[in-house]
Amino acid sequence: MADTQLIDCPSCGAKNRVPLSKIAQGLQPSCGRCKELLPLDSKPVTVTDGTFASVVERSPLPVLLDMWASWCGPCRMVAPIIEELAKQMAGRVRIGKLNVDENPATAARFGVQSIPTLLVLDRGREIDRIVGAQPKAVIVHRLEQALRT
Repeated sequence: MADTQLIDCPSCGAKNRVPLSKIAQGLQPSCGRCKELLPLDSKPVTVTDGTFASVVERSPLPVLLDMWASWCGPCRMVAPIIEELAKQMAGRVRIGKLNVDENPATAARFGVQSIPTLLVLDRGREIDRIVGAQPKAVIVHRLEQALRT
């Protein structure tokens, strides 16, 4: 079932198995029980030291985790790209943002010494690392390569 995503309905609580191919086509899934529209991760999810396990390690999808800080100029340059990728890759990749100043344990766990650092993770295991502000095309290329492995 790797080519499906499990989405909980916020209205009735039903668990819905949604084919990733339908999401990739831009189709909006609806609940099989109550027919309400199901939410997609079309915005980056905030990750903290406390939520890392539930959001990243237990994610059925690979995660692109943006390690950033509010005072970091290059981080602010990358932020709109991260927002765009969350919309474009919904259903294929989960996009997360972790503020390294507020969550030092996770930053230390991955040895993040420079920001922005983008980690491509599969069940919490690092697949790739992109350090510094990079153009969208470079980020997408590296992400696509990591997803093929």
